[in-house]
Amino acid sequence: MGRAAVFDVDGTLVDTNHLHVTTWWEAFRQAGHRVPMHAIHRAVGLASEDLIAHLLGGRDRDEVDGLVAAHTTLYATYFERLPPLKGAGRLLRRLDHDGWNVVLATSAGGHELSALRRAIGADTAVAATASADDVEAGKPAPEPVEHALELAGVPPESAVFVGDTVWDMRAGTRAGVTCVGLLSGGIPRADLQEAGACAVYRDPAHLLEMLGDSPLAPDTEAIREGDL
Repeated sequence: MGRAAVFDVDGTLVDTNHLHVTTWWEAFRQAGHRVPMHAIHRAVGLASEDLIAHLLGGRDRDEVDGLVAAHTTLYATYFERLPPLKGAGRLLRRLDHDGWNVVLATSAGGHELSALRRAIGADTAVAATASADDVEAGKPAPEPVEHALELAGVPPESAVFVGDTVWDMRAGTRAGVTCVGLLSGGIPRADLQEAGACAVYRDPAHLLEMLGDSPLAPDTEAIREGDL
């Protein structure tokens, strides 16, 4: 049946959380809303409509659509220069080599997802991608992680979910998988642990360095022949 290594993308594999903060702040500003950047940062990781509701409360459909469109347009200006986090591509390739089914679980879709995957540069290691567009509820609901497990064809006990926000940890915990947190999204270690992370690392490079002692440690019987 195998094992699944499920990864959030923004803030986990690509250094984009603060780009999202800035572009959401500008989208809100253009619509006449004064939202502190620290509040936006804590909401990053939620699907767009959920982020708006979390920060502004209930809004009519037209206003929500306008805010989402503004953020999308602003964020798209960075698509050709999104910075991968150190070790992101090497980590995914190593896990694929070690026999893990690598699945991305992200709220991004379309051109944004394509830009993120180009930044990571490890498409050959990615078995599948679960987008928020494929489920009714985004993180912290468990559906995105559960969908990733369906794509990988593994039960929760055979999966590890790696993310950088409390929303990731809550979604993974509710889906019944082992959760690993990364500090690269800017969320404190204690918050990630309280939300369900059983281990926390600085970034993908640190997780790769500590892989042998992590929840993603290689199973020597499952490792395929060949070099990275």
